[in-house]
Formats: sequence, structure tokens, C-alpha cells
Amino acid sequence: MRPSPPERVTEYRRKGWWRGETIDSLLRKAVAASPDREALVDPANRQALVGTPPQRLTYAQVDARVDVMAHVFARLGVGRGDVVATQLPNLVEGVLAFLACARMGAIFSPVAMGYRGHELRQILPSVEPKVYLTVGAFHGCEHAAMLAELKAAGLTKTQIVSLGDAAPTGAHTLDALIKAASTAPYPTPSDLDAAEALTICWTSGTEAMPKGVPRHHDHWVINGEALVEAAGIQNGDSILNPFPLINIAAIGGMVMTWLIAQGRLVQHHPFDLPLFLAQMQDEGVAYTVAPPTVLNMLLQNEALLSKTDLSKLRCLGSGSAPLAPWMVKGWQDRYGVTVMNVFGSNEGTSLFSTGEAIPDPEQRARFFPRFGANGVDWPAAFPSKIQTRLVNPDTGEEITAPGVEGELRIAGAMTFDGYWKAPELSRRAFDDQGFFCTGDLFEITSEGDGRYYRFVGRRKEIIIRGGQNISPAEIDVLIESHPKVREGACAAYADERLGERVCAVVALRPEQDLTLDELNAHLKAHDIAIFKLPEKLRIIPALPRNPLGKVLRRDLAGVASS
Repeated sequence: MRPSPPERVTEYRRKGWWRGETIDSLLRKAVAASPDREALVDPANRQALVGTPPQRLTYAQVDARVDVMAHVFARLGVGRGDVVATQLPNLVEGVLAFLACARMGAIFSPVAMGYRGHELRQILPSVEPKVYLTVGAFHGCEHAAMLAELKAAGLTKTQIVSLGDAAPTGAHTLDALIKAASTAPYPTPSDLDAAEALTICWTSGTEAMPKGVPRHHDHWVINGEALVEAAGIQNGDSILNPFPLINIAAIGGMVMTWLIAQGRLVQHHPFDLPLFLAQMQDEGVAYTVAPPTVLNMLLQNEALLSKTDLSKLRCLGSGSAPLAPWMVKGWQDRYGVTVMNVFGSNEGTSLFSTGEAIPDPEQRARFFPRFGANGVDWPAAFPSKIQTRLVNPDTGEEITAPGVEGELRIAGAMTFDGYWKAPELSRRAFDDQGFFCTGDLFEITSEGDGRYYRFVGRRKEIIIRGGQNISPAEIDVLIESHPKVREGACAAYADERLGERVCAVVALRPEQDLTLDELNAHLKAHDIAIFKLPEKLRIIPALPRNPLGKVLRRDLAGVASS
């Protein structure tokens, strides 16, 4: 399967945006350059996660293990263009499975650990995986047994492979398959092309059903190259990955940067702050990512940070929520660490507020560069491979004036070509100029001579109170700045007179309580418009989030309406 039309492949390779290099080629280059360099490291708590000791692999060992994994998949019937699905914690096996698929020309389709029968009943018939690699008991769910039940019900014919020494009836254990597998080098197809599909990742977005996003080798290589440049990653750097290996954040932002930099990839799962800090110190991490709330908390806990050697750390990626300007400035001023504001999606929305593009840390927290906009130049190479514009979503008119909200539309080397087996959905996803319609609202800022975008909110998340548009993202960051609030967000609830009103949904710090009047007094101190103030407060133990930590706004709606 080739996700991109031939003319797009030809054009982008002519421009040098895509190089026609496969992921396996990158791996083999790293192995040849530094076979004995440590390459891939398990989370230190692997024993607690799956009952086996953590592994540390050199590049030569990774190469050999990829060969074995490819032989295992082939023995189970996987060939070129066939799908291998995985549902794994952040272990070395997930990365090895991805690399094995790249080597043999198969398609890697990872799903979130939190997915259960509801989601899998939609995904499995769509991709028809030949192999499903998962675990047994994990956080209260018997994943391999769950798959066996779905298989018994006729939903899938997949071969189930489970980590560990036990598997349900009719399934296999990976250990047994590895013992029976050949250790000979696995022959890569001689005519494997970088435009062949390598992954199908899953995103829900605003749709009820998960959407498959196919990407090929060229997509992933340019994504990795962009992140290496944006984060200033150097050859041999250690990269700490707390993202589940299920989408562009982990594959493009972590695995591909690791391969291109020929560095060391350290896995982390689930997010555990003391362990995260220990890994940053012990592994000499140069680049990692963390949610804004974690970076805020760390900067406010000088005693904790003073016990951790962060001398190798140069860049922290963050996003999925607005960044606090004081936090971005604090990391830069106190520790010399650049916090890079990242805005992205599985479909290829790729905006990086780097230290080079936006040197002022407080501006970097609030703005994104207008990559690919007409008349705006940037010093780095990757912005020239991205095209962006703002469009009035109702009229289709392009917006070039500051202060006017519009939908961000994006094209270029990192953008996908359409959803898996969903032609109508794919048609609606792109405009008549071939730009992906992100559904995200931005405006051009008056600061910076029109070089920056400011995020306003999701088009479908905007709260409309009496005809006035309210950005939840704007209110979220102010709610979370209240000293009693651990995490907070806002959502709409229906009102017969005004259409919608604002509800604040918060989780409090220990031994705290909060009233709506207290919260609004805090918000009024920030001089926001009165119509933006919450008119209802709901206190819950924790905000609902997706596997990447992003708040699930639609789930808050039920809380707000109660």
C-alpha cells in the first residue's frame, strides 16, 4: 500500500523534502557507525510492569533482535504489506516490532493500552492484522485473554502473541517463538520503497470512531529530521521517551529522532515523576518531553530539582495545553533549558516554537511560528517544508490580518494523505488547495510583525455564550494558576437563554477546598472579560485525559451538565 499519490512522491523527492530512505536503512547506518554504543533501554520498572528484568541493548543487539522479531512475524504468516498490531507498555519490544516491520515491509499498527473491546471491535476488522503482540495481565486487564475472546467471537483471525511465559489457549508466547526463530539476518525486500506504508496509527479527534492514519517511511524520516533540528539533538544524545508508542508523538518525536541522531532511547512507563527525574539524571538525558503541569510543579519545587543533576538536559518539549510564560522563562533563566512549545497531531500538524525561532521565552509560551506562510522566512531548514495558512471556516476566505480568528490549515512534507479506508472522511479533511483542515483556531498576533500565530482553541470546543466566543484553552491556564488547583479545565453546559455557559472542572491540591466565588475572584484579578467567568464549579478527583495526557474536553461536558 502506498498512502501518497505518485505525483506527490515525485515532487517532494525532487524538492529534497523526502529522500526515499527507509527506516531500516537508518538503523543499519547506526549499527555500522556504532555497533557497541548503547541504543535502547527499558524502563527501570519493567519488572513491576511485566515481571521480567529491564533490558539494555547496543545497536548490534538491536539489529540482531530485529532480525529475530522479523523471523517470528514471518513464521506467523506476516508478509510485505501485512499488518502487525501491538498493544504494549513502553518496552523495548514495541520499538523492536516497529523496526522489524520496517525491515520486512510490513505495516505496524499500535493501539493504546487503554483500548478495550469497544475500540478493538472497530479497529480489528478494518486492518485485519496477521499478528497481535500484547501482554497478559496489566493494570487490571488481561489483554491477551481479551483478544482471545474477540477472536473466539469471530471478530478477528489474528495470531495472538503475548509477552511472558503464559498465553491463552490458541495464542503464543513471544519467548517460545523467539527460541524457535532463526538467528540469521532477515533479508530486507530488495525493492522496498520508502513510499510504502509503514504505520497505521489511531486517533479519535472529534469523531466517535477511531480514525486510522497511514504514514510511510518518507513521512517518518522527515518528521524525525524536523524534531532533531527543532530540539537541537546531537549525535549520540540520550532521549527519554514517556510517550506510549502509539502515534506521532512517540514514533516521530522520539523513535525517529533517536535513529537519526544515532543516540540512546530510554523508555518510561507509566509517568512516574521520581523515576522520570532519576532517569533524566542517571541516563544523562539531553531531550525529553513533559506536560505543562509537571514542568510548572518542578519549577516550583526547587528542593526536588536541586537533588537532580540536569546538567546534560538542553531541551524540554511540552504541549497539549497552553504553557505558562513564567514557567518557560524560569527553565531558561534558572537552568539554561529551552522549553519548546509543540503543537501537533497524527495527521501531521507540526508547529514547533523553538528557542531559535522565538528567542523570548515568554513569547515562546504563547505563540507559534507562522511556518510556511507567504513572506515569512525562518533560519532553520524544516520550516521551508511546511505550509500554513489561516482560513475563515465559514466563508473560505484566507486571513492575513492580525487579531482575526481562523482555522489553521497545513500542508507539506509531514502532512498525511488521508484516513485509512475512509474516503468521505478524507475528502472532508482537506480543502480545495490540498491543505489539511486541522479544526484548530489560531490568529496572527500583532506582536512580532506578523511572524507568529496564537492558539485560540478547537473549532468544535469553542464555547459560545450569548453570541460571544470563549476559548476554553485561555480559561484553562488561568484556572490552573489558582494556588489551590492541581489541574483544571472548563467546559460548556447548555443554557436556554444564552445557548451555553462556562463550567470550571477542577481537581484540588491535598487538603484544599474551593468555592466558585474564590475562583472567580482569582480570574477577575487577571482582568478577563466578565462573560468568560465560570458560572458553575465542579470538583472531581482528576481530569479525564487521553494516553498522551491531553484533557478530554468532551468527557468534561457530562461533568459540567450534572
